[in-house]
Amino acid sequence: MNNILFSTEGHIATITLNRPEKLNAVTPEMADAIIAHVEQCNADDQIRAVIITGAGERAFCAGSDISELDTYDTPWTFRNRPDYCDAIRALRKPAICAINGYAFGGGLETAMSCDIRIASDTAKLASPEVKLGWIGGGGMAYMLAHNIGASNAARMLMTGEPVSAETALAWGLLSQVVPGEELLPLAMEIAQTIASRPPIAVQTAKTNIRAAYAVPLETAIQYERDLQTICFATQDADEGRRAFKEKRPPVFEGR
Repeated sequence: MNNILFSTEGHIATITLNRPEKLNAVTPEMADAIIAHVEQCNADDQIRAVIITGAGERAFCAGSDISELDTYDTPWTFRNRPDYCDAIRALRKPAICAINGYAFGGGLETAMSCDIRIASDTAKLASPEVKLGWIGGGGMAYMLAHNIGASNAARMLMTGEPVSAETALAWGLLSQVVPGEELLPLAMEIAQTIASRPPIAVQTAKTNIRAAYAVPLETAIQYERDLQTICFATQDADEGRRAFKEKRPPVFEGR
C-alpha cells in the first residue's frame, strides 16, 4: 500500500497521507516520500498550487508514528532526522491544507506549515506531546503563538487538549470550516483560483508573508517594495497590464 499518494490535475498537485487505519500517522518512509514530492513540486513549473490532505474521514494526520520513535538509536539521531514539516515549509508553491479530521502533533505542525488552512466541521486540532513527556519539535510553539496569540498557544501547548474546528476558526488558526463533503471541493476551488494568477507574483507574495513574520516594519516595507519591483519586471506583469487595457482575461506563463 502506498502511504503517500501524489496526483496532479492541471496546475494543481495533491499530496494525500494515505494511512487511515493509523490516523495517517507519519513513518520515516512517509516523511521521505513527502520530502521527495515537495522537491518534485518545486522543480515542476507546471505546478502552481499544492493541496495537502489525509485519507479517510477520521484524521488528517495524528503526527509522527509514536511506535516508530524507539527505532532511532539516540535522541540525537531523532533530532537530526529528515523532517516533513521542514520540507513543506520549503515549498515555493502555495500550499493549502484540507484538514479532514484529527490534526494532532506533527499533523498540526504540517497544517501550520501550509499557507492556507481549511477544515471539516468535525476536525480537532491539538498539540498533545506534553501528555507523553515531551513537546513539539517542528515549529509548534512559534507557529501557534504567531497564529493564535501567546495565551491560546500556551493553553494548547501546556494542556495538550484538542480544540474544535469552530474554536480554531475563531482563534484565526483556520480560514474556513465546512461540512466534510465540501472540504476537498473547496480546497480545489481555492487552488484553482491561485493557479489562475501569475505564478511569480503568487510565489513572491508567499515569500513576502513569510518575511513579515521575521523582520521589523520598516524593513518589511522595504523588502516588499523590492519584491514588487521584481514582479514589475516580469512578462506576466506586462501581460496583466495589457489585458487590463484590452479588457480581456490575462494569460500568465510564469515568466
